[in-house]
Amino acid sequence: MTDIQVVNDPSHKRYRASVDGADAGFAEYILTDDLIVFTHTEVDRKFEGLGVGSALVRASLDEVRSEGKRKVLPLCPFYKGWIGRHREYVPIVYGVPESTVTD
Repeated sequence: MTDIQVVNDPSHKRYRASVDGADAGFAEYILTDDLIVFTHTEVDRKFEGLGVGSALVRASLDEVRSEGKRKVLPLCPFYKGWIGRHREYVPIVYGVPESTVTD
């Protein structure tokens, strides 16, 4: 399994991924008071297929969810597709109504 490190770089409005210290990819975003808008994700070709893109999305969404201050607007098609396959993140997506389901 590849050891992928993801860090937020707020000065460049990017989450950056690295593998063994080498830059492997990034996810760009725009912040508003209420939203984080993911606009573009890119993985270096030599790291494709190693889960770098998924690591970027998961780490960034986990951070957004843990902070609890903003909703996510996934304009980036990779983010949209990933969230579609990982429905546990849907509640933090902007415009999705809160669940009213009870046990």
